[in-house]
Amino acid sequence: MIDFSLSDNQLMVRDMAREVASRVITPNIAEFDRTQKMNPEVLPAMAKANLLGFCIPEEYGGMGTDYISLGLASEEMEYADTSARVILSVHIGLYSLPILTWANEEQKQKYLTPAAKGEIIGTFGLTEPAAGSDVVGIQTTAVKKGNSYILNGEKMWISLADVADCFLIFAWTDLEKKKNRDHSGISAFIVERKFAGLTTGSIHGKLGVRAGNTGFISMQDVEVPAENLVYGEGQGFKIAMFCLDQGRYTVAAGSCGLIKACRDACIKYSKERHTFQQPIAEHQLVKQMIANMEAGYEYSTYLWMKAGWLKNQGIRSTKATSLAKWIACREAEASAANAVQVFGAYGFSDEYPVERFYRNAKGASIYEGTREVHTLMQADYVLGNRVDKQLERDLPVVEQ
Repeated sequence: MIDFSLSDNQLMVRDMAREVASRVITPNIAEFDRTQKMNPEVLPAMAKANLLGFCIPEEYGGMGTDYISLGLASEEMEYADTSARVILSVHIGLYSLPILTWANEEQKQKYLTPAAKGEIIGTFGLTEPAAGSDVVGIQTTAVKKGNSYILNGEKMWISLADVADCFLIFAWTDLEKKKNRDHSGISAFIVERKFAGLTTGSIHGKLGVRAGNTGFISMQDVEVPAENLVYGEGQGFKIAMFCLDQGRYTVAAGSCGLIKACRDACIKYSKERHTFQQPIAEHQLVKQMIANMEAGYEYSTYLWMKAGWLKNQGIRSTKATSLAKWIACREAEASAANAVQVFGAYGFSDEYPVERFYRNAKGASIYEGTREVHTLMQADYVLGNRVDKQLERDLPVVEQ
């Protein structure tokens, strides 16, 4: 029997995230989006409410929640603004959960526990100026020198680049394999901001997610201790793919928050706005657009929740997560476009939030794997060209 009801703990997490979002993010989001600045109160508020320790066991300073709780929190954060959900995606999905799964005990104590407590902020460094979906196209190198590795390269489109204290960086440790585009030559490192030779900068002029920090990481002869190598040389590609599974999951759940925000804004506006002597909510084509938002929200929610259920059981969820990310982002983009249409001329102005929803929705169909990548992945699954095998390490099973 399928049970779609939420547990008391899951409801508590959802309500806690909703309270932080409505109190700290929503009241000022229009101004921070307009000025393209990150609200300095958001991270401290999330840390104080323990939102930065989702899914991390209590022994490492986390909340010990399940993965569906992380999805619920992602939805609530994105309902307020995509920039807030991005924090959960990178700090938890792309940094903390990979360290929990792949790092050794010493690394967990040093880099995971303070992250779960919100004492440090972590992020993920894979994408480069000329390498996105083509992971083996990265050019960053890590050359062994004594008890250290010397890292050189540049990462681009990094969320929280100017905010994070630690970065999970991917680089080639085998230069021969780099020449042959053999992904088994890529390794993962935990790099601290304070390491000499590392600099970051912000990117301005983005189409959307303007209230979030996005930037670059430049590494020039950055000396990283050998003990900061995660899981051994040549293990980076599988770790990166694992990271993307977790990030895509939060993006899928967050996109449902954006769909819901579009729907709710349209419900309110369509009841207030009158044309031809009646509320536009009575016009059939307006009803159709709102109905499509509701449908998109419902089936996208079931998709990410299925992925969350698989994670809770310790079952690899790459296929389910990819499908949830692809469909939820597609529906969010369509819902935002329809929301602008419902608002008409006012939808073209930042007087109302739907133009921000429209701009924010576009990014999700690009980052964490483009919609084209996920389309091909799903085709390969059903054609039998792709099969997911259980990883040698995966997320810990959550006791129900």
